[in-house]
Amino acid sequence: MRILGIDPGYAIVGFGVLEYNSGKFTVVDYGAITTSSDMDFNRRLKVIYDDMTEIITTYKPDEMGIEKLFFNTNEKTAIDVAQARGVTLLPAIIRNIPIYEYTPLQVKCSIVGYGRAEKKQVQEMTKTMLHLKAIPKPDDTADAVAIAITHGLSVNTRRVMKNFEEK
Repeated sequence: MRILGIDPGYAIVGFGVLEYNSGKFTVVDYGAITTSSDMDFNRRLKVIYDDMTEIITTYKPDEMGIEKLFFNTNEKTAIDVAQARGVTLLPAIIRNIPIYEYTPLQVKCSIVGYGRAEKKQVQEMTKTMLHLKAIPKPDDTADAVAIAITHGLSVNTRRVMKNFEEK
């Protein structure tokens, strides 16, 4: 199964593409879509949409995992990130790619085994699990790769539970 992990945003959208077979991950690619703060916001949304469309067309993921949004106070930022998240998801929705959401707590538990793990711990475990020489940069990219791993492990757990229930 090919998984596309996404860390949504409007300045930086992190992405990670992993192949997951028989409990093993293989890195296909990872990186970030970036937009400049001096760019018109609607133009930024178009860049995100166009680049995400290209990523999906190039890598043909079977499923997508994306970070579930959570905001404390800044409504303007929340609305802007939500709009960017929508255009990030749209190319997958158009192609009927299943989308799964994961909270930061779920990602930390999945990768480190502890919901209050520090970002650096998640990054180091991600690097170790994928046998990478360095932590993916920027942080949004590392987060996206961790989300893709979380999705793969989650799918595996669901399959195991389904087989268990059928017996």
